Amino acid sequence: MRRPVRVVGLLMLAALWIGYLSIGHFLSKPATRLVGPAPLVLSAKDIEFASDQGDRVSGWLAAGRPGSGVVLLLHGVRSNRLQMVPRATFLHEAGYGVMLIDLPAHGESGGSRITFGANESSAVTAAIRFLRQHFPDEKIGVIGVSLGAASTVLSKPAGSVSAVVLESMYPTIQEAVADRMEIRLGAAGRFIAPALLWQLPIYAGTDADSLQPERAMASLSAPVVIASGDRDLHTHWSETERLFASAADPKELWKVRGAAHVDLYDFTPSEYQRRVLAFLGKHLHNEH
Repeated sequence: MRRPVRVVGLLMLAALWIGYLSIGHFLSKPATRLVGPAPLVLSAKDIEFASDQGDRVSGWLAAGRPGSGVVLLLHGVRSNRLQMVPRATFLHEAGYGVMLIDLPAHGESGGSRITFGANESSAVTAAIRFLRQHFPDEKIGVIGVSLGAASTVLSKPAGSVSAVVLESMYPTIQEAVADRMEIRLGAAGRFIAPALLWQLPIYAGTDADSLQPERAMASLSAPVVIASGDRDLHTHWSETERLFASAADPKELWKVRGAAHVDLYDFTPSEYQRRVLAFLGKHLHNEH
């Protein structure tokens, strides 16, 4: 009887590991799709350039009023630049230039895997350089949502940007994975998280030590707004407070009451516009 029991045990173990690998494969699978033309309200042109890792990056660019500044808009995981159109619209109406891109392995950009900020950060670096070349007299701001926020911080854009808005950003990849597994599987999900982190070199070409936005916050070297919902289970409020503590001054913390891990602009558009326009106006307009 012992031999069949051992065989069954080995088969169950193998099935478990195949299941873990399947989860890692799914989480890092590209979220590419046809995005289509830019909305007419933006009067934007199509752009394309290469990330510092060699991935093709696609996006839209619309110039604003001279001296108002230009803002790079970065979407969340498994989304694309369409998510940022509402933000781009009110910013452009306020006079800002706007640039919306698909991060690598998203939308119409190239890339073989979603890497949770590792390769995506190289696209942020290239995008900021692109803006500096095309708008040498304008100050640059960045608004990043979730993955877009983490990619911004991990790109370490010290000295190249003048204002940053970070929304719903994870502090460490360990907590990001554990939080999400707990949402799906309860407390037991936290015990599964290490097995998924072990797969990072396989699917993302990096390790957990490279995906630590909290540790990189101090090197941001730009005024920053850190925003998150107080009901966000993907990034708990205590984690957001740690991110804020790690950031250098000047900094602002915005607790969006009642919001979970949702699009904060969609959740409270009027307050979002008021806060973001006041912040960007203070730091991006050339007259200041």
